[in-house]
Amino acid sequence: MDIKLAIDAMGGDHGPRVTVPAALDALRQHAEISIVLVGLTDAIEAELRAQGAAVSSRLSIHHATEVVLMDESPQSALKNKKDSSMRVAINLVKSGDAHACISAGNTGALMATARFVLKTLPGIDRPAIASALPSRNGHTYMLDLGANADCTPEQLLQFAIMGAMLVSCIKHKERPSVGLLNIGSEDIKGNEVVKQAGELLRASHLNFYGNVEGDDIYKGTTDLVVCDGFVGNVTLKASEGIVRMMSEFLMQEFKRSWLTRLMALVAMPVLKAFKRRLDPRRYNGASFLGLRGIVVKSHGGADSFAFVHAIDTAIEEARSGVLARISEQLAIEHLQSIAAEEMI
Repeated sequence: MDIKLAIDAMGGDHGPRVTVPAALDALRQHAEISIVLVGLTDAIEAELRAQGAAVSSRLSIHHATEVVLMDESPQSALKNKKDSSMRVAINLVKSGDAHACISAGNTGALMATARFVLKTLPGIDRPAIASALPSRNGHTYMLDLGANADCTPEQLLQFAIMGAMLVSCIKHKERPSVGLLNIGSEDIKGNEVVKQAGELLRASHLNFYGNVEGDDIYKGTTDLVVCDGFVGNVTLKASEGIVRMMSEFLMQEFKRSWLTRLMALVAMPVLKAFKRRLDPRRYNGASFLGLRGIVVKSHGGADSFAFVHAIDTAIEEARSGVLARISEQLAIEHLQSIAAEEMI
């Protein structure tokens, strides 16, 4: 399958200095893809020249006259910047000229624009943000990570369906396990929304494990952890903070004396392996699930190595047909709910 990607070349803290080298790396790694770099033509061409590259049959430029700033409000971006690199890239997905969009731009503006342009899939109330986190077993996927602070039980079920199909496609697992994030494993724990969501999940066709707690995310107890966006975003930011703190503490201890510095040299291979396993760049690329198109969000401060991982995520989603899988599972759950109502 030939896959065409639209990259918002101007998004993020670094713009073309990151997105263009990353696009070139992705083209070298994946023979089946082509890329459209969307943004200010002069800036993109200048970076291509700096990289010793040029447009080709697999790499083109689509001019956009505006750029959404990282601190710009979603409302302003949506209303006032209709020719932004972000919006034009999403428009290419809507028109069918690209299979997916990747952007490191303003998260709120990207979500608002993607939802306005692409709309949501039938049966989905709100899109959700999903991403992979490191665990003992490799990766644990989690959603929602910040798009929806308040959710109904039905929306948590929708998140579970979308996340399960994402994991099924990317990890090639027929029935990935689903956990509902809670303050305890017992069914009686949690607020009413979580309790009702648990009932819906137990009645669904999903491989529902049950309630999971915060430490289960990193144990890899389930393939997917579901929660509302408020809890998910707090969990994500707390996790990132702990990793940074651990790294700083290790550096401080190893610099404490000449003896500890010597020990650091001896332990360097282990320290490098430890850093590589927890490197957030390797998990870059959050999926906006529930839209009628594939949109992947890169961290705004990502370097080219991290941005390539976001591109890889978009490629895998397009290749595996994740949108079709979500729609199929939604239809199954809808038919089940109708049957259950008729039996009452």
